[in-house]
Amino acid sequence: MEKVKTLIIGSGPAGYTAAIYAARADLNPLLYTGMEPGGQLTTTTEVDNFPGYPDGVDGPTMMIELQKQAERFGTEVRIGHVNNFEFSTVLGGSHKAYVEDGTEILADTVIISTGATAKYLGIPSEQKLRGGGVSACAVCDGFFYKGQEVAIVGGGDTAAEEATYLANICSKVTMLVRKDQMRASKAMQHRVTKTPNIDLKYNHEIDEVLGDQEVDGLRIFNNLTGKKEEIKITGLFIAIGHKPNTEIFRGQLDMDEDGYLITHGKSTKTNIPGVFASGDVQDKEYRQAVTAAGTGCMAALDAERYLQAL
Repeated sequence: MEKVKTLIIGSGPAGYTAAIYAARADLNPLLYTGMEPGGQLTTTTEVDNFPGYPDGVDGPTMMIELQKQAERFGTEVRIGHVNNFEFSTVLGGSHKAYVEDGTEILADTVIISTGATAKYLGIPSEQKLRGGGVSACAVCDGFFYKGQEVAIVGGGDTAAEEATYLANICSKVTMLVRKDQMRASKAMQHRVTKTPNIDLKYNHEIDEVLGDQEVDGLRIFNNLTGKKEEIKITGLFIAIGHKPNTEIFRGQLDMDEDGYLITHGKSTKTNIPGVFASGDVQDKEYRQAVTAAGTGCMAALDAERYLQAL
């Protein structure tokens, strides 16, 4: 049984930033990377909106640099997945973590940075071209398609918001809605329908994403008539939602109806003393690398102050 002051699970911007701050506070953090080391950014070819990179940086390189920075201050980074927890509800109690390789860890504090996973359609050609024109974040990647024709899939508020965002920088946005109406609020629907360069197609789905190394078109079909057509695009944005990686905490930590961890006020505190949440696992509004990093900093400071107060 290992004993640590701070256990961090998740290795995206939130987890690594938490590690940097925790290590500098002499909390000797142990970080487990999870099943996808580096998080969602490892599937992003270019990160152009993170402060400090005037020429941009590719996602995997950025995560490697964050890991090195965390390790420089003494963070121990392990490749592995924590698959179960027993949280103590007692103030100052130790939390027990079970790692997939059989390791058991007692931690005075736990910082959860497991993130959220974007939902995709599951079409093989879509998966092949992730990072080659297929994206799940218009705010992150839309800039690269300035003045070009793109498509977006989804009918909720997020899809509507991202479609109008793309319409401001792209020449044309084809919006594919699977049903005969959008799920978005009426206000968002009005915004979409009043935007002249959004081509809204109800009852339409993707049959195939076209292109070898990069997206150069879509084959779509009308799910009522079966009629297929091809459209030329250079970017495809999937906006059908995210799933927070919180399954192992169900029944112990408070979550909202979508499974996102609930934190108290402006802090990263969960309902369990000594357990903190940062990044996309508790943020379904912004979902940006920079905001995730900010909450990672907050979680480490909250953990430090919690231990000082014991």
